Amino acid sequence: MIAFQGAAGAYSDMACRAVYPDMRTLPCKTFNDTFAAVTEGRARLAMIPIENSVAGRVADIHQLLPESSLHIVAEHYQPVRHNLLACKGAAAAGLKIVRSHVHALSQCRNVIQRLGLEAAVHADTAGAAAEIARLADPTLAAIASGLAAEIYGLDVIEANVEDEAHNTTRFVVLAGTAIDPDPAQGPVVTSFVFNVRNVPAALYKALGGFATNGVNMTKLESYMVGGTFTATQFFAEVEAHPSEIGLQNALEELSFFTSSVRIMGVYPAHPFRAESAVRGQT
Repeated sequence: MIAFQGAAGAYSDMACRAVYPDMRTLPCKTFNDTFAAVTEGRARLAMIPIENSVAGRVADIHQLLPESSLHIVAEHYQPVRHNLLACKGAAAAGLKIVRSHVHALSQCRNVIQRLGLEAAVHADTAGAAAEIARLADPTLAAIASGLAAEIYGLDVIEANVEDEAHNTTRFVVLAGTAIDPDPAQGPVVTSFVFNVRNVPAALYKALGGFATNGVNMTKLESYMVGGTFTATQFFAEVEAHPSEIGLQNALEELSFFTSSVRIMGVYPAHPFRAESAVRGQT
């Protein structure tokens, strides 16, 4: 069983099925519930979205990750292909209102404007699809996945209605037990969180070790913790394995200027990383 946040047919559900086609999926109401499903043994894994190429990082996840006892064991990049869905027999000309998650609505402005639809925010994309199916009103539409259309018996009025073709969500897979991939088998990513000491130039000095030791840092995000404006936690990712001397030295230097460092996971890099790097150079 693999848990995800949202209703059946959500993009997280699609990601689960794409990566683990032989596992049953477990819908969860909140991200907290999704984490709990793994820690309590109701699911072996959890599929969690952490950032989108259009909408940016997913709120709350970077605070929930360090507080949990779970480990990142994999990453997955899922292309987001939005669909305009409606009940059986509905036509585009008769639609008046479209419902979906706020990010999905903002990512499909062109079709909403072209069809003259009124956008109504819903808690999630698949939930909007389920509601449209239940109401069976030919004036109502939802923006959701093709999987949601299949599950709830809706017609796809228009497919691929996202404004940006590059729309992609990055997910991490969480488990109760960490893994230790062999860097000789392919590129490895190490994710970790740290708190810098509240002294001048602490962050600058903390990060200097990664540059001097040739470690490529691909992500660095900050957020406040503990309700103060002085305690800042950072979430970082590097393309290296902790057994490699460069990362060992960098983490040692990091420890001199931080009050805490915690490895969140060491896992194989998804092929999308290399493909994206190549596209960025052309």
